[in-house]
Amino acid sequence: MQRLKQTFLSVHTKVLRQMFLSVHQCLFPMPRLPKPSITIIGTGRLGTALAIGLIRSGYRIVGLVAQHRRKAEKVSQLLRAENHSTTALVIAAKDLKRLPGSDVILICTPDDEIEGVGRVLAGSAKDATVFHTSGALSSDVLSPLSRAGLNTGSIHPLISVSDPKSGAAALRGAFFCIEGDPRAVRIARRIVSDLNGTAFSIPSKSKTLYHAAAVIASPHATALFDVAVRTLVATGLDRRKARQVLVPLLESTVHNLKTSDTAAALTGTFARGDVATVKRHLKALSGKQHRETLQIYKLLGLHALALAAKGLNPSSIKAIQKLLK
Repeated sequence: MQRLKQTFLSVHTKVLRQMFLSVHQCLFPMPRLPKPSITIIGTGRLGTALAIGLIRSGYRIVGLVAQHRRKAEKVSQLLRAENHSTTALVIAAKDLKRLPGSDVILICTPDDEIEGVGRVLAGSAKDATVFHTSGALSSDVLSPLSRAGLNTGSIHPLISVSDPKSGAAALRGAFFCIEGDPRAVRIARRIVSDLNGTAFSIPSKSKTLYHAAAVIASPHATALFDVAVRTLVATGLDRRKARQVLVPLLESTVHNLKTSDTAAALTGTFARGDVATVKRHLKALSGKQHRETLQIYKLLGLHALALAAKGLNPSSIKAIQKLLK
């Protein structure tokens, strides 16, 4: 009885404490720190998508840098359409040393240009945290800035951006790979949170391997889809129709991958171990015009067979392996 009484008092006390904290937070909310001002170097598809997404999330874009000033001016117009109070300074890349003061600098240039931009900034940027958005490079490429006393990191949204406006929408709910020094990582996590994304980190030394995985999952998937379209066009369909009929198949595959591991999501010929069907596929792809497609089919077929192996008859596995090798 005494133990029951103590349990009741403990639960009662916790409930009262939680109620008090909730009421206190409503009456005296903690002040939100002001969002850092941001300069974006590189106004390509990703840089523009980030600029739009950040404006929508309440950030001030104070500087835009492009190879040619006219391109940055177009992005500035896009941002003013989102928020009329936006007054970003527009700068050509050759005038990089004229950057406005800002809390955060995002380098969204091609990978080969990041190190050079970092060297220029090391002699001109003051009191800023500098990120690059490369998936393949770690923050080590910004070491001249670190030696100059600036905080550095990398922030890479794991999405495919083919258009800045749709890319800005895709940032919401996206995963972002971040790494760098501790202060940079804290700022990156806040930016990702404000974009309604999810941040995760990997060791800096693994950044290139991480990016290789991303390339296989997205650009290579697009290239593989093109191979499928090209193969279907050989049956007499035009490219538009071929894409139209294959996209729902691809979407159903993505749905399976959302809910199941790869082995369980695998369907079709190799998941069933259909030896005769594999023979027919290889014969259909034996023509000279399908030489590259045949090699892709064989290579991926072996991997699909390995995925499906647990549920297949060993004799079917051996027969298909022999055909593919």
